[in-house]
Amino acid sequence: MTYVRGERAGLPCADLAEVTGPGAVPAVLAGMPGWAVSGGVELGRALLAEGARVLRHAHGMRRELTGDLPPLAPFPAGPDGPPSVVPYDRDPRALLPAWRAAFGPGHPDHHPGGDEEAFRERLAPLLGGRVLGPVLPCSALAVDGGDRVVAGVIVTDREGQPWIADVFREPGPRYAGVGDALLRHVLADAAARGLDSLELAVTDGNPARRRYETLGFRLTGTYLTVIVPGAVPD
Repeated sequence: MTYVRGERAGLPCADLAEVTGPGAVPAVLAGMPGWAVSGGVELGRALLAEGARVLRHAHGMRRELTGDLPPLAPFPAGPDGPPSVVPYDRDPRALLPAWRAAFGPGHPDHHPGGDEEAFRERLAPLLGGRVLGPVLPCSALAVDGGDRVVAGVIVTDREGQPWIADVFREPGPRYAGVGDALLRHVLADAAARGLDSLELAVTDGNPARRRYETLGFRLTGTYLTVIVPGAVPD
């Protein structure tokens, strides 16, 4: 099996896993106890049959940037005016309140632990480049009149493929439409920087998939990320 070494949910991760010959499942069970393994559905189901548990069931999507792009949309105005677009240029903790609120209880991507655990296991590794590669300059944040982050689109370099690693906004009617407008801005900026395409993975059951389809993203595959039985050796 080939894979890219990374980190997921605080665990070592075999990302982009692809089986290249017989014996992959026994080798994973013997050599990667406690790891997260992310790859095709067939590999994931084979590991589930051996006692693994699902970490994420997601659909890959791709948006070509060489043709027509969705038009830019105005940011909806709130009590203190519309949000402003700024680069991702601040401490990761500045993103935590809006990011945490975006994935609250009941959301397919909700982290059941406390805020500090969610930051330590998910947000900090992602923004630190340990999960899906380094953050790219076309990433963008939306901030309110008080310079508080209310939404974000984080784009990373995932093994040479520009990848939308996270899209989030504060929930509720006050910021409705901000995520869509910010994503349109990022698509245009990525194209202006010469990127050919952007890819992402959306968790099964996440209604955001319909928004991505509206913006021209097309399904490329379905993937399972599972946690191998056992504990990671010290």
